[in-house]
Parts: sequence; structure tokens; C-alpha cells
Amino acid sequence: MNERGGELKDAVRRKGSFLQTMRAVAWSFFGVRKSSEYERDVSELNPVHVIVAGVIAAVLFIVALIVIVNWVLASGVAS
Repeated sequence: MNERGGELKDAVRRKGSFLQTMRAVAWSFFGVRKSSEYERDVSELNPVHVIVAGVIAAVLFIVALIVIVNWVLASGVAS
């Protein structure tokens, strides 16, 4: 248990950039990723930052879908 706690502390201390984190999250939404790039992301990115970026990206995606659907319905194309 202590060894896993040390691994978690090391993972949280990683200093991946915001751009790297957003790029990794975007690729995960798309669903295509090279294994070498995935391994690099796992070793460099802070898991807490990845989770926060993923939640933000999911909320933005849902808001974008709602805006698009409302726009299409308001334009009369869907009627």
C-alpha cells in the first residue's frame, strides 16, 4: 500500500503543460492515439490535470451540442 501511495504522489507531481494535457484529452475524445504517444502522456502528465481537463472538455462538448441543436431547431431546418 505504501508503494502505491508513493507512485500516486510522484504522478501528482508531474509537470506536463496545459497544451499537452488538452491535446491528450482531445485525442482521447477522438479515440485514436499512437501507443508511443500514449505512453509518453502517461509518464509526463499529471493525472489530476487530465481529469479536470476531461471534465471541462466534456462540459464544453455538451454545451456545444445543445447550442447546435437549438440553432438548428430555431432555423426551421428540422421542421
